[in-house]
Amino acid sequence: MAAKTGSGSSMGRLSDFFGSELGYRRVWLFFLIATLVYVLPLILADYPYIDDNWRTLAAGTAWAGQGRLFTELFYNALTFSDGAPNIFPLPLLIAVLAMAFALTRLTFHYYPQPTLSCCLVVLPLWYNPFFLQNLSYQYDGPAITLSLVAVIYAITFRHPSRILQWLVPAFLIALALGLYQVSLNVFLGLCCLELLRGANDKWAWRQWYASIGWKIAQAGLGGLIYSVTAYPYTNQNRTLLLNWAAAPWRQLEINFGRVLEKVALLFHGGFTWVFAVLLLCAIAGCVRLTRNVVTRQDTALRKVVIGLVCVLAVPAVILLVSGAALFFRDFNEGARTLMGFAVLLVLLFYLSHLALERIHDRLTLLLLVPLLTMLSLSYAYGRVLTIQNTFASSALFSLGHDIASHRQLREARRIYMSVSYSDHWLVGAAGSFKQMPVLHYLLNINFYMLAENLPKAGITNVVAERERRNATLVGYQGYPPLVDNRFYRLYLLGDYGFIVMKEPVPITTLKW
Repeated sequence: MAAKTGSGSSMGRLSDFFGSELGYRRVWLFFLIATLVYVLPLILADYPYIDDNWRTLAAGTAWAGQGRLFTELFYNALTFSDGAPNIFPLPLLIAVLAMAFALTRLTFHYYPQPTLSCCLVVLPLWYNPFFLQNLSYQYDGPAITLSLVAVIYAITFRHPSRILQWLVPAFLIALALGLYQVSLNVFLGLCCLELLRGANDKWAWRQWYASIGWKIAQAGLGGLIYSVTAYPYTNQNRTLLLNWAAAPWRQLEINFGRVLEKVALLFHGGFTWVFAVLLLCAIAGCVRLTRNVVTRQDTALRKVVIGLVCVLAVPAVILLVSGAALFFRDFNEGARTLMGFAVLLVLLFYLSHLALERIHDRLTLLLLVPLLTMLSLSYAYGRVLTIQNTFASSALFSLGHDIASHRQLREARRIYMSVSYSDHWLVGAAGSFKQMPVLHYLLNINFYMLAENLPKAGITNVVAERERRNATLVGYQGYPPLVDNRFYRLYLLGDYGFIVMKEPVPITTLKW
């Protein structure tokens, strides 16, 4: 009998945890665990991702020229140096701790008396599948996370002083821009969500439209502060906008089409059904929000204005998936620029929560399902990074051994390496790529080796070719290779060596 009582007591406590109001400490603890669990596969993989290789080699920074001066200062302060020695994963752990506080603050901002399901609504800001590429960078990932933290605090900051209410968010926005400019898309997206939340919660007309003015003023001042602090250090070729004399709308259409094409990679197999159900729930939430706008105590004109702004806010959030990046001449379609997708997910979760809680409070816990799909994607991606790390290590050993074992190459003035791109290098992840096509997009590595890797094997005379590219790609036909293996050929012409990559065997042609 006592056992039954104990079991019933345990079930009751579990029920209270899932359905009752949570205090600040419990909410923070939930987010700390949830954020750590999401990045654990990347920490365990411990793979230096693209730029991490040369930054680790030189303890280099070079962020100021990208308009990210505050990222440079962050690493200078954290390493107590003028450079950026690799101290991963310490910066990421600090960023995760800051993100747990930020998500806790945002939860209480949206829901003064939050339950567990309320926490789930804002978690996609971290559980954004495309954000995995940002977090892959051992150097850039923590700085980008801190920019996201700054944006969240800019949205949630409240103070009785009108001056502080204007200045503090503006400085936070400038800080976010100086850490990673793309985070502006997240700020603007959260502003759109604020308008929808105000309409649903039936804010007074004056409070609702005043919030628009405040956000515009804060963003404007934040941009001004950024323009006189970090922006002057930016290389001008990074700020070129679209050529407005050459069909700019066509260029925008092409850029947006590329973004849609990349986002579509996420919806494959079970992911499609999960997000289809989430979309249906969000549509039901839109109906409830519309009803709240219609039934508010206000004039018909004001209701129409609020309704129209809410309708426009949805496509605005969709456009902000890539946002300002669409307007730059050097358009970057990498997953790391799709930070705005997190806000689109939060919007879907917020609207779905409205619909599900109307039916029954416990149904809102169904939001765990899409979060679990994104968590499983994180672990699948972590395994792919581990495979890539293993492949890169074996490639480094092979190439380093071949160079070190031939005196002519070892003593060559310089060895030029061709960077040959192919989608077929990482055979070990072929099955994962097939089942989750978005993994290949997130990995974004289609080369065999970078010249910056060779110093790890003690080889210091290899550089990436530039002016000799055409000659190397021809493969020096007629010259016998000094080394010829499955992946590359090594040539020696006088005092110079050349590494010519072979085209790898396509995965589809392999027989297991």
